Amino acid sequence: MENAETGTETTPYKLLLSCPSGLSPSQVSVVFDELYDRIPHPDINLENSISEIWDQRVQKNPSLYNGTKFRHGHHIWHDGGPNQESHVCLHLGLTDYRTFVGTNLNPLWEMFLAPSEDDAIRCQHTSSPLGNAAIVETSDKKILVLQRSHNVGEFPGHFVFPGGHPEPQEVGIVSHHHKDLTDSKLLNKKVSQEMFDSIVREVVEEIGVPSDSLYEQVFIGISRRKLNVRPAAFFFMKCSLSSKEIQQMYSTAQDSFESTHLYTVSMIELEKMASKMPGCHEGGFALYKSMVEAGRMSDARA
Repeated sequence: MENAETGTETTPYKLLLSCPSGLSPSQVSVVFDELYDRIPHPDINLENSISEIWDQRVQKNPSLYNGTKFRHGHHIWHDGGPNQESHVCLHLGLTDYRTFVGTNLNPLWEMFLAPSEDDAIRCQHTSSPLGNAAIVETSDKKILVLQRSHNVGEFPGHFVFPGGHPEPQEVGIVSHHHKDLTDSKLLNKKVSQEMFDSIVREVVEEIGVPSDSLYEQVFIGISRRKLNVRPAAFFFMKCSLSSKEIQQMYSTAQDSFESTHLYTVSMIELEKMASKMPGCHEGGFALYKSMVEAGRMSDARA
């Protein structure tokens, strides 16, 4: 496992964190604090464009909902000692869909970036909600890939892994209100659990499989696409059902309207599809590939 920021000039993604061995829930913690909220940009005209863009969007689509999201701030990696597991602590703030549309999806999004090699500082003026996605392996060793509907807001028609966002409302968060230190510790624990609960929820809603068919969920890293500096946490999990069984369930999935087709593919097929994914998901494939290669090396040593 390694804490590495990788990505070349030609790749459409940057890997902010890679955990090839996979981290279990006990190895992932969260500090949720307003310290990791977005910092307003000093250019008042640029700041005002956030409201202007949102108002234009709402006029065109009055059903738009400004939900709260967790904001990716930073993370701290802890290498495990001789008798200790490796561990990562995610630093999360709070943001919302309106600010995401007005910063990350703003036509002038690059103007919100600060001149720094440090990713947290570089993106301090952007909403950067933390998305999530899962690489799901079926019982017959295939990987699930969706083709996005042409009606969705981002990357219509592209291939993606199932996913969405961890939701602050699921753990009772609507704003920053911490009564005391004990409450903060409990809340951090709930947010950490939501990282894993939410990805299972997304797979169930988008694919249609029952939650008890999903097991061995591990966190494998964070990828950020270069376009719009959009971050996403990636997970790997197994499904006890076969490709054929899953295909039958997909038509009744709660959120199947977000996609037009479910593919169950081999590693070779997935590699070809990855270049037709949004950058953050192509980065997710790179994280999965590192996990597979690490597993092969481990098997070889054994």
